[in-house]
Amino acid sequence: MVATDGSVVGVDVGFSPIRRSSAICRLDWTATTVSWEIERFRAIEPEREHAIAAKTSRRPIAAAAFDGPIRRSFDLIGRYRIAEQMLTRRLRPLIGKPGQSNAPVGKVLNQHANECVRHVLAHADIADAPHPVPIDRKAVVEAFPSSFLGMMIEDPGRLMAVRSDRSDIFFNHLAQNHALQTLIDHFIPGRLVLSDPGSIVNHDDRAAFICALSALAIVAGDFVAVGDDDG
Repeated sequence: MVATDGSVVGVDVGFSPIRRSSAICRLDWTATTVSWEIERFRAIEPEREHAIAAKTSRRPIAAAAFDGPIRRSFDLIGRYRIAEQMLTRRLRPLIGKPGQSNAPVGKVLNQHANECVRHVLAHADIADAPHPVPIDRKAVVEAFPSSFLGMMIEDPGRLMAVRSDRSDIFFNHLAQNHALQTLIDHFIPGRLVLSDPGSIVNHDDRAAFICALSALAIVAGDFVAVGDDDG
């Protein structure tokens, strides 16, 4: 069972040193309420570390989820992983596909995801992994926000989403039909959600928020995992 109160963290991993294309979301709950805080940052130091520390430092964090390829030992992967293949075959025409860890962009994203993990582990009090398929002794996991959103939609093909706007169209749809609030209530029922998820309008903020929901799924023990030792 989920603790009466707690926090999880989601990190949308970006790699731009110019644009604030990375974001961290800390989602907090008490016995009566659910709230969240989001901060964007550039993929440069010390800005990245300061942003992560500001949201996690000396806080008990039940789980942290990252939108970037990671695996045991947090080294560079460089392969087209089973996790990526499983989320591509059959699903690609409907909800798109995750990037490949062996592609040039995937390799860079992997590097920056590892840095984000390193900062979270250094600054936050991350709980031990409660789930049966951990990649680390701490509750650190990888999230696939677009796939997460797509799998919540009964008929995603009807939304006519394309790669450039897919996750935003999915997010808007699920915010408007209150599915995101319903999911929160499913994981931690009986709380008042203090903000409307639909009020999150920035693309990177949304991804960080969905990563936080992915972390919450781990804490609730209600999730589906894909992959192998490569993450």
